[in-house]
Amino acid sequence: MSERELSTGFSSCPNDTFMFHGLVFGDVPVPGLRFAPHIADIEALNLRALGPEPLPITKLSASALARLCDRYTVLQAGAALGRGCGPLVVRRAADGEGDLRALAGKRVAIPGEHTTAHLLLRVFFTAQAGDQAEPFEAVIMRFDQIMPAVAAGSVDAGLIIHESRFTYASHGLVALADLGECWERDTGLPIPLGMICARRDLDEGTIAAVEGGLRRSVELAFKAPERSRGWVREHARELDDAVCAQHIALYVNDFSVDLGAEGRAAIDELIARGRASAFLPPGSSPWR
Repeated sequence: MSERELSTGFSSCPNDTFMFHGLVFGDVPVPGLRFAPHIADIEALNLRALGPEPLPITKLSASALARLCDRYTVLQAGAALGRGCGPLVVRRAADGEGDLRALAGKRVAIPGEHTTAHLLLRVFFTAQAGDQAEPFEAVIMRFDQIMPAVAAGSVDAGLIIHESRFTYASHGLVALADLGECWERDTGLPIPLGMICARRDLDEGTIAAVEGGLRRSVELAFKAPERSRGWVREHARELDDAVCAQHIALYVNDFSVDLGAEGRAAIDELIARGRASAFLPPGSSPWR
C-alpha cells in the first residue's frame, strides 16, 4: 500500500523530539501515512501556519491557534500543558526585586509575537499595572538569545521559555514573575503552552489516525525513553542529559497523552482571556 507523506512541524526542544520519535521513525506505524519532520523554533512554526503554506500537522502556541481556528483544529495528544511549567520574566540581579509593574516603559525581549508566553505577559501585565500604565516595548528575539541580551543590558528584561527555565541563574538573572504561577493562581487550571494541530482540510480519518498515532508515540516514549535519547540529545540546545531529563519531566505528562476535559477547558480559558483583552481577535472554537 502506498504511503502518504505528511510534513509535521514541531520544535527541537526535548519534549517534542521525545514525543514524536516513535511516530517519525516508524516505531509506531500509522497505516498509509509517513511523517516528515519539519523541526523549527515555535515562533517559526506559528508564522508558517499564519502564512500561505501552512503545514498539515504542526505545533502551535495558544496565541497563534486563536488566530487560526478556521484553519486548524487541536489534536488531543502531544500537547505541552501542565503545572509549574510556565514562562518566566527575568532581569539582572543588580536591578533588584519587583513585579510586572516594573516593566512599564521598559524594553522586554520576547520569544515571538504569537507565543503563548507573550499572550500571558500581556494579560498579566495589564492585570497588575492597570489599563493606564505605560506599556512595555516588546523586542522580538529567538528564545535562546534572550538571556544573553538581558545579561548584557541590551534589554531591561526578558520573557524566557523552554530549557531557559533551568539555566537563567547561571547568566546572573533573577525571576521577576512566574507567569505560570499567575495563571494557576487565577484559574486553577494547567497552563496550555503549545498544542499539536491538524489542518481542517484534512479528512477526519487522517486526523483521527494522526491523533491516535501520536498518542501511541507518547506512550512508547514513556515506556522506553532510551529509544529517543540520542535523537533528543542531537536536537537539544542544552546538551546536558540532566537538563534534557528535567525538560521532558516538566513538559510531558498525562495531558500529552490526552488533553481530557481539564486540558480543553484550559485552552478555551486562555483563548477567551486573550480575546476579552483585545490582544487576540474574535474567532471560532479550536475543536472539531
